[in-house]
Amino acid sequence: MSKLTLSVDDEVIRQAKAWAAKEGTSVSRLVERFLREASTPPASPEAPAAPVLRRLRGCLKGLDVAAGRPAGARRH
Repeated sequence: MSKLTLSVDDEVIRQAKAWAAKEGTSVSRLVERFLREASTPPASPEAPAAPVLRRLRGCLKGLDVAAGRPAGARRH
């Protein structure tokens, strides 16, 4: 299994850890599940998106995916 380093807001991490603990899983498993769902095309174009994807739709707008930061943001 590969490791992945992410930069995430401290409050988001706190909430993710609390939710994962409540669900009896880990943040790593949550991220893996999200990435698996996000990278799997729907069975048909009319198929509804998974609930997690519906909630997150649009959250990547304005993100420079190649750089991993908001578009136009400078690297420090």
